[in-house]
Amino acid sequence: MPFTTRMRRERDPGPAGVHGPARVDPRTKDLTKRLKPGDIAVINHIDIDKVSAEALVACRPSAVVNAAASISGRYPNLGPEIILAAGIPLLDSVGEGVMAVAEGTVVRLEGDDLLAGDTVVASGAALDAASVTDSMSEARAGLNDQLEAFAANTMEYLKQERALLLDGVGVPDIRTDLDGRHVLIVVRGYHYKEDLQMLRSYIREFKPILIGVDGGADAIVDARHKPDLIVGDMDSVSDATLRCGAEVVVHAYRDGRAPGLERVRALGVEPVVFPATGTSEDVAMLLADDKGATLIVAVGTHATLVEFLDKGRSGMASTFLTRLRVGGKLVDAKGVSRLYRSRISGSWLALMVLVGLLALAAALWATPGGKVFLQVIGARLDVLWSALGGIFT
Repeated sequence: MPFTTRMRRERDPGPAGVHGPARVDPRTKDLTKRLKPGDIAVINHIDIDKVSAEALVACRPSAVVNAAASISGRYPNLGPEIILAAGIPLLDSVGEGVMAVAEGTVVRLEGDDLLAGDTVVASGAALDAASVTDSMSEARAGLNDQLEAFAANTMEYLKQERALLLDGVGVPDIRTDLDGRHVLIVVRGYHYKEDLQMLRSYIREFKPILIGVDGGADAIVDARHKPDLIVGDMDSVSDATLRCGAEVVVHAYRDGRAPGLERVRALGVEPVVFPATGTSEDVAMLLADDKGATLIVAVGTHATLVEFLDKGRSGMASTFLTRLRVGGKLVDAKGVSRLYRSRISGSWLALMVLVGLLALAAALWATPGGKVFLQVIGARLDVLWSALGGIFT
């Protein structure tokens, strides 16, 4: 049954005061690179997922205008709730004609309409919390179809990549030595910034090989680390990060096409090419596993069925099988942060400080000047102790 986002029958006049320059891009992750506070984001994103919504909210636009249905009904995606909870108006299902609005054109929202001057350039449905809740309820009712499709895609991927998954056939050689090392894979996904922050002590002590998946490499740099490997189709990682000295592995399609290869070579970097059907995070995990990593810590990757569906593409079935392939080596970042403790306990630190103070006192006592200094300190402590005793008595 076709599904359309529920229109509100009775609504207030809407955010008529919301206006700003339009920033237009069909790819949300590309738009957020140039979206500034006060802009109006114009996107064409069916089923806005959680990661995309959080990226939009972080840019603090005045409003979001979506040419597509923000909730199509395929599954209960999380993005629209996040946008509305941040107080950002969301005008939905306005049609692809809105993508013709020139970049930088000052537009404004009035109810269900988007206007440039006095001209209505697009009309849709201004979503609110109630309409999103109703749409999400209907989407949950149709989740069975998505689960069946997910299972079918999983079997199809298994047929296509059986040799890669079972025997590692097709994994290229790389310069970076992963054998016997911990590997930290960073995807710019769910709570990646918070997870990287929590893992600072782990990174400092264990010095894992840092693998950034596309924009995840920028996240590593932003956290003041340097990636050892950059893996992906190179559509969302910055030029500066690609030039940082990390080894680059370009994820290519099975037929050999690699859209990111030309860009990397144009920057003077000669990459390794890894043809595979799955996602770039799958490629990173398979590479780490095949090259002998003893532990793979995942930051921002997809771990649950809801997250796989929220990604909004059939290829996420490959991630499910990749996790089965990697098996016991794979640990989510949150698990590491909860279980990991510094090897030096608080009691040992206190003992080390005490030993240091005793050594310093012994060194001072061995010199005439130091002995006088310690005697003065002792006298001051006696005076302080006497004063404290008088107060409490």
